[in-house]
Amino acid sequence: MFGRVNAHSGMRSASTLCAALALAGPLAAQSHIPLDFRDSVPAWLAETHVPGLVVAVLEGGKVSSIQSFGELRPGMQMSPRALFNVASLTKPVVAITTLELADAGMLNLDESLDRDWIDPDIRSDPRHSKLTARLILSHQTGFPNWRHESPTEKLGFLFDPGTRFGYSGEGFEYLRRALEHRFGRSLQQLSDSVLFRPLHMSETSYGWNPRVDTARFAFGHDTLGARVSEPMRTSDRPNAADWLVTSIGDYARFAEYVLAGAGLSKATFANMSLAQVQLAGKPGESMGLGWEVMRGPPEDSTILLHTGADAGIRTLIILLPASQRGLVLFTNGERGMDVIMKILKPTLRMKELTP
Repeated sequence: MFGRVNAHSGMRSASTLCAALALAGPLAAQSHIPLDFRDSVPAWLAETHVPGLVVAVLEGGKVSSIQSFGELRPGMQMSPRALFNVASLTKPVVAITTLELADAGMLNLDESLDRDWIDPDIRSDPRHSKLTARLILSHQTGFPNWRHESPTEKLGFLFDPGTRFGYSGEGFEYLRRALEHRFGRSLQQLSDSVLFRPLHMSETSYGWNPRVDTARFAFGHDTLGARVSEPMRTSDRPNAADWLVTSIGDYARFAEYVLAGAGLSKATFANMSLAQVQLAGKPGESMGLGWEVMRGPPEDSTILLHTGADAGIRTLIILLPASQRGLVLFTNGERGMDVIMKILKPTLRMKELTP
């Protein structure tokens, strides 16, 4: 699953976003998402030592419910106003920002990014000329997840770009630098203009805004429920792959936007949802542009999703464009995915696969 914990960055690549999820029945058979899970959440949180959870339910393309459970921290109730580092849920936001720029004719997804950015570590490797926004958004760069994971701590190619899937936060950071050099604006400014301001996502930023009260921040917690000691990434050090800080309300508005077509042309939205590269050994699972794409039943043949995982944080967004349904879930515990899976099973009829 994408975004597993790493001692340095809080993330680690893996072969597939959704190795633990599979459909367990026809999704469209339900006209509404059942909310029976609500009574069970407190017990699930207690048994997994996950302090709290916030969840947004989307039906008919709109948010139908936002609820919070458990605690933000000891003695403080979890609230929909809590601000989370949503980890790799950063990537779909960057993807939509990029696709909107492409739709406006300001970026060609298939042209080399050389005119905008060449990382000094790979300047002598001619394969940098093959890097495009499309290959980055579909994780086909050939980069490792993070350069510091290599013995030299320098960026390099593990395989030729465009030849296979390889999850990479470095790829998204490469794209950030290319976009910022081309437009002369920060990633925050670009997303503000095309996404955050139009959608009234006023509490969303790449990194923590120091002007905001930290009492609202959802710090991560380990498997025993103790707070994880991890430095906060502030907004003066943005990252296109990780550490988007947002509220469940803001991210749910983003989810609504995606279900409505994300402001993209039909062709671009279809391209985003199209399998760009298959995930090895995972039938029915592929990578689109910024999203994991799963094959569902005829009534909901395309499912878009992404997970996030940093130290003590687990998050997920899953969207079903055909039936206009979805869920957004943020947890502040290391075992948060266990709770998320328990919610997915009764709501979207999902099951957990045996690895």
